[in-house]
Amino acid sequence: MLSATITVGSLPYAVTAAITLCGKDAAVVIGGGEVPHVGAAALALPRPSLKNHGGISATASVLCVTGHKEDLLARAAALRLASRLNTSVLVSVGLHLDHATPDDIVRLQANFERLLDKTETWLLEN
Repeated sequence: MLSATITVGSLPYAVTAAITLCGKDAAVVIGGGEVPHVGAAALALPRPSLKNHGGISATASVLCVTGHKEDLLARAAALRLASRLNTSVLVSVGLHLDHATPDDIVRLQANFERLLDKTETWLLEN
């Protein structure tokens, strides 16, 4: 298995991905903020697109720890990666800042998006 670790941003807004290729499939664990953890996980599987004839889309199943809000991030990341890579992708996300303000959340989400871009690039190259 091939793996890599990628970090975007600086504390307390740093977001890190631990990426592992499992054959042609991928597992991506994303954590960040002050307390990285497992908040939600999504498994996405590629399928033929219903809108774009000949294109690839994906479907996902999500598990979320009660009280956590990372389910939308995990789902969006898994769907994006599965459809662009045409393979099964598991994404776990856990981001946390104590007493986060709306600005804190925006900064974490921006770093999450930049990290997802870098993760996708690494996966496409490997």
